[in-house]
Amino acid sequence: MIRPKLKSSCNRIVIRLHRLADFILILVSPRSSSPTSTVRVADFPLSSQPPSPTPEPIAMQRHSFQALNSTFVVDSEYQFVKELGQGAYGCVVAAKHRRSGEGCAIKKITAINTKRILTKRCLREIKLLHHFRGHKNITCLYDMDIVFRPDGNFDEVYLYEELMEADLHAIIRSQQPLSDAHFQSFIYQTLCGLKYIHSANVLHRDLKPGNLLVNADCELKICDFGLARGYSPGSTSSNPRSAANQGFMTEYVATRWYRAPEIMLSFANYGPAIDVWSVGCILAELLAGKPIFKGRDYVDQLNQILHYLGTPSEDTLRRVGSPRAQDYIRSLPIKPRVPFSQLFPRANPLAIDLLSQLLHFDPAKRITCEQALNHPYLAVWHDPADEPVCSSPFDFGFEDEDSIEGMKRLIVEEVQSFRSEVRAQARASGQIRRQDSLPIPSRDEILNSPVNDIPSTSSFTSPNHRPPSPVMDDPSAELERELANTTLGKRM
Repeated sequence: MIRPKLKSSCNRIVIRLHRLADFILILVSPRSSSPTSTVRVADFPLSSQPPSPTPEPIAMQRHSFQALNSTFVVDSEYQFVKELGQGAYGCVVAAKHRRSGEGCAIKKITAINTKRILTKRCLREIKLLHHFRGHKNITCLYDMDIVFRPDGNFDEVYLYEELMEADLHAIIRSQQPLSDAHFQSFIYQTLCGLKYIHSANVLHRDLKPGNLLVNADCELKICDFGLARGYSPGSTSSNPRSAANQGFMTEYVATRWYRAPEIMLSFANYGPAIDVWSVGCILAELLAGKPIFKGRDYVDQLNQILHYLGTPSEDTLRRVGSPRAQDYIRSLPIKPRVPFSQLFPRANPLAIDLLSQLLHFDPAKRITCEQALNHPYLAVWHDPADEPVCSSPFDFGFEDEDSIEGMKRLIVEEVQSFRSEVRAQARASGQIRRQDSLPIPSRDEILNSPVNDIPSTSSFTSPNHRPPSPVMDDPSAELERELANTTLGKRM
């Protein structure tokens, strides 16, 4: 539960943000740490409770509107309110449920037919949001919908999601004064959500301030699971199919500032510690008001990490999978660790102690989520009874499907499963009597809907408005290429 004093303070911060002309509000759509569109917060009540699905009539009811140079076709019970933003994977608007008046973010995922990585990211996102639905520190998926074209195909998926008022990147960038209590609350809630994610054998892999959504009550929720991967607890080697060593798909700017060193250095095995490192980077950014490791490229990123954390031990270096990286680090002058108390002289000493354990170069010595939640710095918030684990591990078996056709069939099946489950729960609680206004895809639609691998016509009205294509970003390969032009710690 959010403390009343902190809640009031967060409310003042968000109100102040509302007044900033350049206030950024980008919701659950995948994005970089540098958002690309500017809007103001919608002026309608917000709630963490989803509006009840529309009870009548049984027949399909949708309406369309234009926003962000795109046509949205949505449940007629939702009224368009604001454009929120767009990225490489779709666009987002704020809407209001006509009957309840509750706010909602509607994300339109586009261009599913154009690239396998886009189709896979959509499938991964909706499956993980479904699996994690209900945790207080993970963004809530209210509903999903697919609008089939006359030819029976589709290239867009609509997600109806929880509407939050800002993200942590916008709050930090606004230079609004934050107290130590804010830092404790934000880090505690991040760790609670991360504990739940890790307990399902899932690595988020893209934690950063822009993927932590915050509202005026200081409630924080983790979003954007498009880069998530599975891992096997206790495994001694990475599984190339399901583990986190697969390439990182990025948008606009690679989020290298929050990446653990073992990702760049090709450690033989890595797991939940990579997300814990990201939490440490976020805590340091809260304390300083700016990123701590702001590398221009991967070599510079590594140099900055070594500058503050010092030269790693020989035992740690031997676990670095890249011989070239080993030689490069050994060629540098031996550096001692810089005490974080010198970098953040005004910080709570307990925050400094936690930060030192979160940002340990050696992942084997890095603190875990559970240990971090038990740290004295978070004692005012820590409540084991309110820090649940996921009841079942997440199944990444769908990652074996690589064809666009196969993945689209899995998307339709997932939408059908989600809608059936959510509506059954609503009927059981008496929220709806018969059926919602959006049709659940039939079995025939699932089995017979034609799909293709060719690019479809974009719903954007002009090619100039199409977001840039995502790129594959392999940190270890990038570091190898950069080190090839570096000798004895000096660039050629």
